[in-house]
This record gives sequence, structure tokens and C-alpha cells, in this order.
Amino acid sequence: MCGITGWFDRDRGLDREHELVRQMTRTMECRGPDEEGMWISGPVALGHRRLSIIDLEGGKQPMVADHDGDRPLAALTFCGEVYNYRELRAELIAHGHAFRTNSDTEVVLRAYLQWGTDFASRLNGMFAIGIWDAVRQELILVRDRMGVKPLFYYPTPGGVLFGSEPKAILANPQARRTVDRTGLCEALDMVKTPGAAVFSGMHEVVPGEIIRVDASGIRKARYWRLEAAPHTDTQEQTIGNVRDLLDDIVGRQLISDVPVCSLLSGGLDSSTITAIAAQVLEREGRGRVNSFSVDFKGSTDSFEPDAVRGAPDAPFVRDLSAHVGTNHREILLDSHELSEPEVRAAVLRATDVPPAFWGDMWPSLYLLFRAVRRHSTVALSGESADELFGGYLWFHRPEAIDASTFPWLTSGSARYFGGTSLLDGGLREKLDIAGYRADRYAEAVAEVPVLAGESDVDRRMRKVSYLNLTRFVQTLLDRKDRMSMAVGLEVRVPFCDHRLVEYVFNTPWAMKTFDGQEKSLLRAAARDLLPASILERKKTPYPATQDPGYEAALRAEMAEVLADPNAPVHPLLDRARVDKVLDRSLSATSLPYSRGGLEMALWLNRWLSAYDVTLDI
Repeated sequence: MCGITGWFDRDRGLDREHELVRQMTRTMECRGPDEEGMWISGPVALGHRRLSIIDLEGGKQPMVADHDGDRPLAALTFCGEVYNYRELRAELIAHGHAFRTNSDTEVVLRAYLQWGTDFASRLNGMFAIGIWDAVRQELILVRDRMGVKPLFYYPTPGGVLFGSEPKAILANPQARRTVDRTGLCEALDMVKTPGAAVFSGMHEVVPGEIIRVDASGIRKARYWRLEAAPHTDTQEQTIGNVRDLLDDIVGRQLISDVPVCSLLSGGLDSSTITAIAAQVLEREGRGRVNSFSVDFKGSTDSFEPDAVRGAPDAPFVRDLSAHVGTNHREILLDSHELSEPEVRAAVLRATDVPPAFWGDMWPSLYLLFRAVRRHSTVALSGESADELFGGYLWFHRPEAIDASTFPWLTSGSARYFGGTSLLDGGLREKLDIAGYRADRYAEAVAEVPVLAGESDVDRRMRKVSYLNLTRFVQTLLDRKDRMSMAVGLEVRVPFCDHRLVEYVFNTPWAMKTFDGQEKSLLRAAARDLLPASILERKKTPYPATQDPGYEAALRAEMAEVLADPNAPVHPLLDRARVDKVLDRSLSATSLPYSRGGLEMALWLNRWLSAYDVTLDI
């Protein structure tokens, strides 16, 4: 896992730009703390920061393939993991390729030389790739099918800048730090439009997309997208196939030359991954799986059920750990850590944009990953199972299913994603977030694949599934990537394997809910692995602090912002609304959705100041 960056300029050589390329590369030092590499040749420059996972000595980058040690054929900068690299390596050797390393990096490079841009469809993994084809004088950018790894690009008059994160691009003076109405709507609303970026002129490579840049310009093509297909397996066969896929996926994702662990919440998703990992490690004689969970000090004793969390995680975590025999560590956080300036600054440096939602969950995830990184370099996570198997409440509420907007933004769910309540009325009118959301929703629905002869129920649920798998999950994957890579931890997501996604996406809704519970299909596939307490547990989200002291700290920071005449957020706020929030009584239990406006206002202020952003709205 790494950070990548690069620059192509068809109008000039970049041989004198070493220092600027180094600055672009070093913005991502946290993503790759182990090594730094650069390669410059004529109109192209590639940068790489490495987190060593596979073939610690041989996988250095950028990696160059040449012709008899003479002229370069292609150069690669690569972030991610390819889980089928051993099979591909054997196939490439059969085609006559000779390998100098045991890394998946060299497999990716050789795969491109063998198959051209068709190589992407052969990779199983999570990846962001930049390849310079020296023969064709062409830059190739590729992103994995589900968008687990980020990849941004910025067209310039002479070509393009690219990077794993916006900060790498923004380090080049050709990139402007301007944000227009569209960018601010993307930052403030829970839509995550594929291809969109917050900064004007910047774009994100769409999941499953290949971008080719040469002297004639930029061309885009999709090598993968979600498609509708008939499902002919019986329910029993479907359950068995899901389990077989999960066994294979987790086994592949445990491959590593550094310590691997699992992130365990005590829910169905992470417990299934952990239980399968425990079986694989035992079968291979690799010892017990190391697992980690997170909670807040004293939260179990003071826990108050709310609309989405009926019970704390800790008892369920202990049940699973005892059941499968993990080496478990519970990471306990102090709520006051979430508001510490250095933690907030680290989160913002990692995101490059204001964290729009779940304001306290970004720093808590950062602190969790920082603690896990002391023991492990790779972690397996249960992320995206809810989007795939239908775990969220909005999959089961008719008014959300039939709504003319994104289901998570309907009444009953929208309050968890609202961050604009303290903005000035004139600004809100200019932004017209409702109109922006409606346009993005119409675009998304127009993409939904159609299966001839499908029932009305399956058609509607396919739409909901598609929206979740192409929009909602992107926000979670982005948060997971940024917070984990901020501390040099690689997080793998087995439920994002494209084979599983394709199979379950096309499974009829009746099979996914055959016993009347959410995620029936996954529950049945994992039934022999898990204790009854977890099999019967209702969906529960990642923990948020209920400590009123956290909201008190936010209010104190906002008071400081209001007292600072130079605070850049001032023109964006409705002062009367802010005062009303600061004057309201502090409840004994602080709920996340009640803090949304306060969180967003504070993140906006930090962002505008730290990134010297110019708003063009």
C-alpha cells in the first residue's frame, strides 16, 4: 500500500523539476512511510511513497521495465494489492516473461506489457495505478472496480497531474485551490458523485475506469461496471456460493509479508471475516488471528440506546473472540482526544476536504488505526457488507425505497447526514443543495442496469442496491482509506471483491431477506462460524461518542472562532443560528446527529484556513 503521484507535460521535459516532483511525492509520506522513489524521463515524472507489504526488498517503485537493459518500455507507480498476483505471475512466465522480484508490483507491470490496457480486467484487488508507456508515449491511469483506493487527476494545458490524494496535485503550482458551487455541494452533501472532486478543475478517476493521456489529449473508458444478469441458482446454492467466495476472498487477502489483523466490532460483517480468517490461519499453521475493537472509556456502563444503536459492541466482541479464539485487544479512547487540535489537524491533512459527516468518527477512526498500527501493518475490515447484502434501515423502509432521492437522505435517515444547518441563508440559497442533489440522483438512477422480465420488487431493490454500491459506500471507503493511510495502515475490504459484488448484486431480493431479517443471505452463509448472540444481533453502526463533554469542547472551539475576526468561516455562517446552538442546554447524552451543524462549521473553518481555499460561488 502506498501513495502515488505523477505529472505528464507533452510540451516540455521535466528533467529540471526534481524538486517539485519530490514535493508532490512527500505530501503522501504518511501513506508510505518506508521508502520514497521518483522516476523522470522526458515529458513524464512519477513519484512513489511505499508502505512495504509484499516482497519487502524487491518491490521498490517506481518500477521500470526495459528492453535488454537499454531503453525503457514502461514505468509503473502503483498503490494497492493484487490478490491473484501469484496466478498471474505463473501465466506471464508461461508467456515468456522473466521476473526479478516476488512482488505483485512487477506482476502488474508485466501484465500491462503482455495485455495492454486489457490487463486491468485480469487484476483481482484494490489499486490505483499510473503507467508511462514509453513506446506509445502515453500515460495510463487505472482505478480498481469498487474504488477502494483513491486516484485524482488535474488536466493542465500540457497534460495532466495525478495523485492518490488532492494534496499531491495541489503541491504543483499549476493546480488552483479554488472551490466553486459544485465542489462545495460535493463537500457538504452526502452524494459522492463518481468522478467529481471538491477542488475546481480536479477530478477523481471513476471506479473501474481507465484514463489514457497522450499528445492528443485525455480519453476515458470503463473496463468494469455493475451489470444486471439473471440469477439461476437455488437459495441453497446461493448460500453455498457466497460462503465459497468469502472463504477464497479472505484466504487471498491474508497474503502478506508483514503482520495482519482484523477489525472486529462484534457485528455480523466483521465477525464473519474474523471467523474465516481464524480458520485459514489455523489451517495454514500461522497461529491465531489478532483482532482489534474500539470503544470509549466508560461507554459500556453509561450507554444509552438510540435510534440506530441498541447495545454497545463490547459484549458481542468478547463473544466472537472467545468463540473463534482470537488474540484480542480492545482500544479504549477518551472522548476528549477527539477534539485535540493535533488530532483534528492530522485528520484534515489526511482528507484535504472538510469531513462532511460523522464529525467525531473521523478522529476516532484515526485514533483507532494509530493504535492498531503499533501492532500490525495490514487489517481486514467488514466494510461494504451492508451496501451489498442490504443491511441499512433504508433497504427495509418503503418510503425510502420509493423516494425520489437517495434513500439515506429520506426522513428518518437524513438527520444523520445533515451538516448545513448553521450556514447563512443566502449561501444556502446560492448553493441550492436540494437542486444539486436532485440532479445527481437523476444521473445515478439513469445508470441503473435493467434486467428484462425482472419483478417490480427486484427492479426497485436493484436500484437501491446500485445507489448504495456506487455512491454511499464510496464515502465509507474514502473515510477508511484516508484515516488508515494517515498512519501507514493498510485496510483490506473482502466484501468489495468484484466477484462477490457481481454475484450478490444479481441475487433476487427475496433470497437476501428469506428469513425476514436484514442480510439473511450473509447470516446463512456464516451460520456455522458464529455464536448465537451475533447471529441474532441487529445492525449497529460504528460507535460514536455520547459524552456531552465532546460537544462542550466543540462549543468552546466555536466560541473561539466567533471571537476571531479573521476566522474565514464567518461570512458563511448564520450567526443567530450559531448562537442558538451555543445557548441550548447540554444534554446528559450528546447524540451525533445533534452536532452535525457545529461539526461542519468547525471543519470548514479549519479547511479554509489550512488550505488557503478561494471560494468561487
